[in-house]
Amino acid sequence: MSSAVIEDLLARDLVAQSTDIGALRAELDQGMLTLYCGFDPTAPSLHLGNLSQILTVRRFQIAGHRPLALVGGATGLIGDPKASGERQLNDRDLVSGWVERIRSQLERFYDFSGSNAAIAVNNLDWTDGLEVLDFLRDIGKHFSVNRMLDREAVAARLAGGGISYTEFSYQLLQSLDYLELHRRYGCSLQTGGSDQWGNITAGADLIRRVTGDHVHALTTPLLTKADGTKFGKTESGTVWLDPALTSPYAFFQFWLNSDDRDVSTLLRTFSFAPVEEIAELIVVSQERPQERAAQRALAREITSLVHGEAETRAAESAGLALFGQGSLADIPAMTLQAALMTAPHAVVEPEEISDGELPTVEDLFVRAGLVTSKQAARRTIEEGGAYINNVRCQAVGYRPLVTDLLHGSWLVLRRGRKSMAGVRVGEGDRI
Repeated sequence: MSSAVIEDLLARDLVAQSTDIGALRAELDQGMLTLYCGFDPTAPSLHLGNLSQILTVRRFQIAGHRPLALVGGATGLIGDPKASGERQLNDRDLVSGWVERIRSQLERFYDFSGSNAAIAVNNLDWTDGLEVLDFLRDIGKHFSVNRMLDREAVAARLAGGGISYTEFSYQLLQSLDYLELHRRYGCSLQTGGSDQWGNITAGADLIRRVTGDHVHALTTPLLTKADGTKFGKTESGTVWLDPALTSPYAFFQFWLNSDDRDVSTLLRTFSFAPVEEIAELIVVSQERPQERAAQRALAREITSLVHGEAETRAAESAGLALFGQGSLADIPAMTLQAALMTAPHAVVEPEEISDGELPTVEDLFVRAGLVTSKQAARRTIEEGGAYINNVRCQAVGYRPLVTDLLHGSWLVLRRGRKSMAGVRVGEGDRI
């Protein structure tokens, strides 16, 4: 156990703010340190923004330190203030269900065995029975309203439509978490994204005022993409860690399609490869960008971490096969469905099938959005650029057969090397 984890974080540009990094180094060198990062159940799953924080804590555990996996059963009922407006308060039973789902997700990333085993905690345990007068006297008296008003999100809300006392009090609840974890487990480090700096340091200050102890705060930079869009978002929405919300195929493709300008930052943030290996990989990618070596390495590592190696192999094989570099027959049914449901696709109803034949290739190409007209489809066929299930179609007017359907439901259409779409027959999304 040592402070080498700090040097690694610095080398990866993953330290945005720290209360006293020298003092933190010294404490890390003395032995096992207990740290935490909290996750509020404001949705049924964690997402990529959470993943960067999870992996920061994981780096500390690999270095021999003990993480507390906190899920905010109490703070999730309130919600950290957003600059955009008041959050909707969710039902207690709904939040309770999300707590369990998120707790099970965290168990995939932390080791709950051994001398520095992670411990799962829920802040509802120490807030649910808390008397309001005790809270105001014992906790509230240590907070300056002036300082709380300085928070960026709070200031933005006050400049607009205002903020409820419920959300304004969130900082006190998060600070109480740090105090309780310090009392119960000797926790002396809280980590989070840089947008949490005010909340985290408020907790550290509360501990100093109540106990006289000095503890640490460390934040990582918030990730944004080079094109200015929010990291972890796609055209179809948030990239979730739950495979039921974002399939392993779509998850793999998100990393594989990373912008060349972003991949170095993403590797330093999410990969556990040494920074020297990452630098070498980036050089290779710059020399042969068409191979997307850095993106592929990133996609393999992170998808394996989140979804397992078997799902990663299936997702990668599917991506290759859909563009003619593998066997479509080998793609599992659920993986094929996930891939084609997120791609352009057309739907053929059962009544459109006659004598076991589907509509013509030209019609399917137009309906799937691969071409704008049947004339363009005919030209693609005549030029040898039309493929059905990776087999070149050479006949204008050809009608694919029901027996051509993959897993009884899908056709894969391709125009040239790079444009792919699907055809789903009837209820093919119920594979």
